[in-house]
Amino acid sequence: MESARKALPKRYNLRQETVVSVVRVTCYFRHLKTVFQKAGIEVTSENRQEVDLLIHGIIGAEYKDCPATWREVKKRMVEDEEGFVSKLRAEWKKRV
Repeated sequence: MESARKALPKRYNLRQETVVSVVRVTCYFRHLKTVFQKAGIEVTSENRQEVDLLIHGIIGAEYKDCPATWREVKKRMVEDEEGFVSKLRAEWKKRV
């Protein structure tokens, strides 16, 4: 680990990049707590990535493109929140 740090430019912080990568996966989840409740989904650290993949699939966004995903989710929620919740609920139940 120390040798990897030495090989990186000084302004690069390996620890921060790792944290950013983890956060990027679900950067919009904090805004969807009520949506998850309505859909009957309890988001845990174990299923967080699966839920994220599911949402990306529903809206047709490239995986890990958090800003584009959040923009599309907001758009769909404004247009038809219940429809989005229903689709999320149905897709979540299919996977079981």
